[in-house]
Amino acid sequence: MHLSSLRRGACAALVSPVLLLAAPVPTLAAGSSLQAMSKAFEALAGKASPAVVEILVTGYGPDGDEGDGSAPIRRIGSQGSGVIVDANGYILTNYHVIENASEANVRLADGRDYRAALVGVSPAHDIAVLRIGVGFKRPPPVPVGTSHDLKVGQKVFAIGNPFGLDWTLTTGIVSALDRSLGAERGVVVRNLIQTDAAINPGNSGGPLLDSAGRLIGINTAIYSPSGASAGIGFAVPVDTVNRVVPQLIRDGRYLRPALGIEADERLNERLAAILGRRGVVILRVPEGSAAAVAGLRGATIARDGGIVPGDIIVAIDGEPTDSVATLLAQLDERRIGDTVMVTVLRGDATLDVPVTLQPGA
Repeated sequence: MHLSSLRRGACAALVSPVLLLAAPVPTLAAGSSLQAMSKAFEALAGKASPAVVEILVTGYGPDGDEGDGSAPIRRIGSQGSGVIVDANGYILTNYHVIENASEANVRLADGRDYRAALVGVSPAHDIAVLRIGVGFKRPPPVPVGTSHDLKVGQKVFAIGNPFGLDWTLTTGIVSALDRSLGAERGVVVRNLIQTDAAINPGNSGGPLLDSAGRLIGINTAIYSPSGASAGIGFAVPVDTVNRVVPQLIRDGRYLRPALGIEADERLNERLAAILGRRGVVILRVPEGSAAAVAGLRGATIARDGGIVPGDIIVAIDGEPTDSVATLLAQLDERRIGDTVMVTVLRGDATLDVPVTLQPGA
């Protein structure tokens, strides 16, 4: 029963002079599987926690509405988590943790504080890389695992700073794999790990670990009507991290693999409705692009001003493509230089066209 549902009389009864004897603590047999599991969890927490950091962000944002459409700017703060992934002081976190920040400070598990430098971001993946100069007493980085071989039901652990309660460990399982979220910023985020390990505000950017203490994901979002954990959390898989982060460290930004076409989501929806076909209508193929080299065709303008559709992309490597956001997500799982088979509708014909992916925006 929740305390708020107790009547005053019931609360008084709780303090009546009744002697309550604590039940004896059951002793686990040495070498029992339960004791071994408990020890393993303790060891995991002790080893991984020093690599987890608290991120304190300061920025500027609107301070309400003045009633005349104006909103004064005030200094605001927020808090999230991050994880150290190598001995050079690189820290992974979520882009939304540091979005619009003017400065970010990192607090280590031993209490040391550092001003963090921004290395690079990929908003489409909700990934950011920070760096701190940690001198000679570097915290050990968390080992990096893989996510393509995860199984539903596998034990996982989340460490972070929910509601400012620093270095909190929660545990659960992999509830589902290959989840997709929204089309925020025009891109569907795919292949997310779903977990029932408690993830709350402040956990964002913290690590999701397997039972060996290896990084398998970066906690990024929850589904919750209340804003608190409802047992449905999502993490960016570490295989995505491994693909994106090296570019962020090297270049400060992530170049997406691209076909070299021009398309627009809103216009695409209208054209798809008019044409009665789901897919991505190619609006334009720039000269010299990968699509142009492969022979893909864009739309043209008729003499009466109408649009004559060119190729309509309906699949990538046999996987159906029904929107621009889906196309971007499909290409994002490849690398620049990979060749993909693009299935297009051209008039009444269906063609398979190989295209070698180029750097995108």
